[in-house]
Amino acid sequence: MRSGSSILSSALLISSLCVPVFAQQDQTAPPLVKQINNGNWLPQKEAEDLRDELFYQRAVHTYMTMLPALNTIGMRDGSEAVFGKGYNVLPIWKERMDSRTWVPTPNADVIYSMSYLDLKETGPLVVAAPRDVIGMFTDFFQRTITDVGLIGPDRARGGLYLLLPPDYDGEIPQGYFAFKSKTYNVFLFFRTIMPKGDNGPDPKPAVKLAEQTRVYPLWAPEKDVKPMQFPDGSGKQINMMYPVDNTFWTKLKAFVDYEPISAIDPELRGVLASIGIIKGQPFNPTPQQQALLQKAVVTAPKMILALRQLGRPDERDRYYKDRQYLNTWASGTSEWLQDSYLDVNQRASYFQIAYSSAPAMVMRTLGAGSKYPFTLRDASGEFLNGSNTYKLHLPPDPPAALFWAVTAYNITDGTMVEAPQLMPSINGYNKVATNGDGSVDLWFAPAKPADAPASNFIQTVGGRNFLVALRLYGTGVEFFDQTWKPDDVVKMK
Repeated sequence: MRSGSSILSSALLISSLCVPVFAQQDQTAPPLVKQINNGNWLPQKEAEDLRDELFYQRAVHTYMTMLPALNTIGMRDGSEAVFGKGYNVLPIWKERMDSRTWVPTPNADVIYSMSYLDLKETGPLVVAAPRDVIGMFTDFFQRTITDVGLIGPDRARGGLYLLLPPDYDGEIPQGYFAFKSKTYNVFLFFRTIMPKGDNGPDPKPAVKLAEQTRVYPLWAPEKDVKPMQFPDGSGKQINMMYPVDNTFWTKLKAFVDYEPISAIDPELRGVLASIGIIKGQPFNPTPQQQALLQKAVVTAPKMILALRQLGRPDERDRYYKDRQYLNTWASGTSEWLQDSYLDVNQRASYFQIAYSSAPAMVMRTLGAGSKYPFTLRDASGEFLNGSNTYKLHLPPDPPAALFWAVTAYNITDGTMVEAPQLMPSINGYNKVATNGDGSVDLWFAPAKPADAPASNFIQTVGGRNFLVALRLYGTGVEFFDQTWKPDDVVKMK
């Protein structure tokens, strides 16, 4: 018979054998203690450097997420500096927009009307939209409030749109297309189509139609409504671009202070707060922080440009398997939603070179809406360079019930290439030379090639990359089922 002490010793031996292997190992400290300076505070200089690096990274993130708002603020400030401000001021580019207006990817082939409304100042505003407008209202983050026109509730018949401030809780009268904005500031963007004239598009009827727009406060009696002003933007040098220096941050701070808290979600407000931008509180970055903010406003746009240059790994932005053309929304929605996430990189890529996004620009609507395939590369995959000569072949019968257009833009910000030609765009209403089968060949070069018709030539800037955008207004089914596809841009020898 075994003694009690012998039984106890055996039990202890068995117990020790059952202890997991990891528990028998020498665990002198938890893993993070070992990883971070053996459980001690960092050296002072390293801690300060890491804090500054985090500040810089947050500034870059802020730039990328706030670019839609600064994009609109830049347009507003540039417009108001030239034309003045007020709900009754609606600048119209009456002879079309050209490269003297610096704005991201403008369309020279329609008549632009653009204004900036302040619902905090005026209260609810009524906008009487003319018939046949292709347009939209967005808040200042360029989130669509509503389309206007064929895809909007007026169905191109015109109508009264009632824009309500974000904090409005009063009665909503009948008879209006009523919408509430998430920001007090609202962007009004109308486009009117030019009919074909004797020598190309005729802007006069489109301007006359745009000048029927009326804007007035809902509660104002007629005698107190300011008469509309329609200053002409054509032929003027106007800088409507977003800031490229530290005024980016001061303009952002003013915007955050002006708009309601609900305009920005709390997590993103936390990112802004981490660089000192808090609603209602002073923004006083130290000299070191000012230097980091300046670094961010210089480097962040390069990062976005790099994303565009290197392309999406998933290639979901490619329109075709056998062409170079890209979709700037990357096949998502006008809000840059993919099936399970908000595509923040694609959104930043868009607002670096463009503005205004609405469902009509993304939905696959037949005979309405618009599509914008664009290319950065020629048929061989090389980036387009303004020193070279290129030819673009468009097959017969582009599926565009309203019109088609081709335009050349700078890659960095989407401004029109500012060659002496001034208007780097050709549309189907021009007297364009056509081939026997109805197809069209367009040319791009720093000087007109000898065999290129002047009507089919777009001038580029030597030594500078550019992109080519094809617009199809009133897009047809042939585009969607890809029975009609534009050829790639071909570099000529």
